Amino acid sequence: MRSFVVAANWKMHKSPSETVEYLKSFLNKMNKVSLTTSLDHEVAITFGGPGESQKYLDKKVIFFVPAVDAFVASEALKGSAIEWGAQNCYHEQSGAYTGENSAAVMAELGAGYVLVGHSERRSIFRETDEDTGKKLRLIQELNLTPMLCVGESLEEREKGITSEVIIRQLRAGLESRIPHKAVMIAYEPVWAIGTGKVATPEQANEAHQILRAALFEIGGDNQADKTHFAQSTPILYGGSVKPENARALSHQPEIDGFLVGGASLDLSSFMALCQVERE
Repeated sequence: MRSFVVAANWKMHKSPSETVEYLKSFLNKMNKVSLTTSLDHEVAITFGGPGESQKYLDKKVIFFVPAVDAFVASEALKGSAIEWGAQNCYHEQSGAYTGENSAAVMAELGAGYVLVGHSERRSIFRETDEDTGKKLRLIQELNLTPMLCVGESLEEREKGITSEVIIRQLRAGLESRIPHKAVMIAYEPVWAIGTGKVATPEQANEAHQILRAALFEIGGDNQADKTHFAQSTPILYGGSVKPENARALSHQPEIDGFLVGGASLDLSSFMALCQVERE
């Protein structure tokens, strides 16, 4: 069974002190946590203090924090089952690349994940499909798990080329991947990011079905490898996810979790998302 993943993308928000305060508060609200690191298993989290109603959840929770918060996030989460990752990296481990982030440094600090190809990296910083492929390969070489983001713009959706766009981005990002190493995918329709709009559960699930079929084709040279890759890779939905719409989205069979932007900045909202029950 695939993990259900709730991932927070803080973007360029929260100072180191705010990060420590948030993460400590988050951990304090959790009574019991047990962790398995395999993507084939899930994190069991119990919310509720002594004497309170206990709610048992199966979730993998990840915080993608700004690079300046990486050290304090690592220290705050040390010894817990909650994981963290970098929002971006360069496709080289080190060198004369002023202002870039090193995935090797993030790995040394204890990161488990790196976002690749987020729509803001593509649109604002002009990162290409080729860039995502180079980054994803390096991330895997460093034994980190890449979360590859794909998604179409409003113009592309209105032209009816959603499938073409997201499959192209998926193939390019995975072209040089290391087989049998884990990856995660996040479908984030660009028209629904930070706009308050959200794809209907059916629209989101349809895109995830397209991606799942493409993962099968990409997955290997034989039926067993293709099937395993397609069925074991979590596909998250990201696009104005909030507590109000999360339940309906989580009930779609191909949606394996959420990549949460604005709603993750508020502790109570993110806690509510972590407690959404999956059918």
